[in-house]
Amino acid sequence: MPTPAYAAADAKSDLKPFAIERRKVGPKDVGISIDFCGVCHSDLHMARNDWGMSQYPLVPGHEMIGTVTEVGPEVKDLKPGDRVGVGCLVDSCRACDACKKDLEQFCPSMVLTYSSPTKDPGGLTFGGYSKAIVVERRFVVRVPTNLDPAAAAPLLCAGITTYSPLAHWKVGKDSTVGVIGLGGLGHMGIKFSHAMGARTVMITRSPGKAGDAKKLGADDVLLSTDDSAMAEWAGKFDFLLNTIPVAHDINPYMPLLKVDGVMCVVGLMGELESVGTVPMVMGRRTIAGSLIGGLKETQDMLDFCGKHNIVSDIEKIAMADINTAYDRLQKSDVKYRFVIDMTTLN
Repeated sequence: MPTPAYAAADAKSDLKPFAIERRKVGPKDVGISIDFCGVCHSDLHMARNDWGMSQYPLVPGHEMIGTVTEVGPEVKDLKPGDRVGVGCLVDSCRACDACKKDLEQFCPSMVLTYSSPTKDPGGLTFGGYSKAIVVERRFVVRVPTNLDPAAAAPLLCAGITTYSPLAHWKVGKDSTVGVIGLGGLGHMGIKFSHAMGARTVMITRSPGKAGDAKKLGADDVLLSTDDSAMAEWAGKFDFLLNTIPVAHDINPYMPLLKVDGVMCVVGLMGELESVGTVPMVMGRRTIAGSLIGGLKETQDMLDFCGKHNIVSDIEKIAMADINTAYDRLQKSDVKYRFVIDMTTLN
C-alpha cells in the first residue's frame, strides 16, 4: 500500500516528502487513515539521533488520531469509520511478565511505532507523519468522540506519560501534588492532577507562567527560585511529577516531599546531576521513573479524558512546516504541543 510520508534521511537532514509502503491489512489488523499526528520532543531527538538509536530513513510520529478504513476478519469490535488512536508501541512479545501485566511499555522486545526493525515493507517501522498506517488491533485504542481529535493526539504520548504515574501512585482528593515544569508534559500533568481531585501546585522557575498554570487547573504556583517559598512548602507534597526535559539539580525539590513521598521523573531520558541521599534517608522519600503506559492503561486514560473532557493545548501546523516546528521546539516556542493536520500531506 503506497503511502505518502515525511522522513529524515539522516541525522543532519531536514524532514522531506518520502514514499513508504504499508503492509496489507491482515486478519488481526486495523487499517487507519491518519487525521492528526502530534509532534513530540522525542520525534526531534530521534530525527537527530540524539540517543544514538535512530535508523534511517526515519518517519517520526507516535501520537496518531485517525479513522478506521478496514479491519481484518478477526477484528470484531472496530469497524470502518470508528475514531481510533495509535501511540508509542505497535508490538511486543506478549509472553514476558510485563506483557502479561498489561505493561507492554516495559517489554524487552517492544516494537516502537517508528525506527524499529520489522518484517513490514522497508524493514523499519514508520510513524505517523504519514497518510495511513496498519496496526494490530491490540495496539489500537478507541478515542472518545466528544474529544477534539486534533487536541486529543498528544494524549497518546504526553497524556499517558503523565497520567500513568499519577494513577499508579493513586493520586486523589487527599493528595497534594507538585508538577515541576510547565511544557508539553507539565500542562497535561496539571490537568490530570486537577481532574483527579488533588491539590495541584505548579512548580516553576518562571513567574510569567503563573497565569497559565492557574488556567490549566493549578491551585497554587511555587517559584523554585524563591528560597522562602520553598521552605514554606517543605514536607507538604505527597507526590512530585518532574517533567523537566534536561539535566538539572533535583536536590532542592526533595525536601518538599512528605515522609514516604515520591518524586517521579518523566521528562528526562539521560543523566541527572548528583543526588544527595540525606532527604531520602531522613524521610523515606523515593525517586522513581515512569515510561508512557501499557495499552490497557492508555485506554483507561482516554476514557478518563472523555469523561472529564481533557485534551492538550495545541497549535495545528501543516506537514510542510514540520522543520520550522522542530526549530521552535528547541526554543520551547509552543503552547503546548504541535499537531500536524494530515490533510496537508498530499
